[in-house]
Amino acid sequence: MSNSMPTLLRASARWGARALTSGALAMGVLATAPMTTDAHAATSHHHRTIAHRVGHATRVAVRQKGDPYKYGAAGPSRFDCSGLTYFSFRKAGFKHIPRTSSAQARWAHHIKKSKARRGDLVFFRNSHGVYHVGVFAGRRHGAKYVLHAPYSGARVRRERIWTSHWFAGAVPR
Repeated sequence: MSNSMPTLLRASARWGARALTSGALAMGVLATAPMTTDAHAATSHHHRTIAHRVGHATRVAVRQKGDPYKYGAAGPSRFDCSGLTYFSFRKAGFKHIPRTSSAQARWAHHIKKSKARRGDLVFFRNSHGVYHVGVFAGRRHGAKYVLHAPYSGARVRRERIWTSHWFAGAVPR
């Protein structure tokens, strides 16, 4: 494949340096765009580092399963919803994550629900704004799941997303 073929889709930060070229599209083949400059290599390294840190944050959140909910708590053994995401992402090196769910919603890069990947943030909203946050825990049999600290009297857990009134957010690049 020629490097001079026009790129139809730009490389996505979420999927590395992959791009479709007109020739690859016609053949139905996914091509990896070559790294041609130090800037591209640095960007690719940065995105791999972010992906690694998101994975770390997800593992930290999973380890909190079973911990009790406590309003205003941000760990290490009790959490409210945004306290869980704050604790997990801070442990993974995201030092600028805000503390509350509404501030985290403003901080995150909003993405389509269909593009949500394990480790992205899930924000629940009503007519008053964002009221809850969790970590996207994946899909199973068409259902979407969230890992979160749900409410007083409950424990951190993974459960099926119960409403259509939510949106996904990726950590800022």
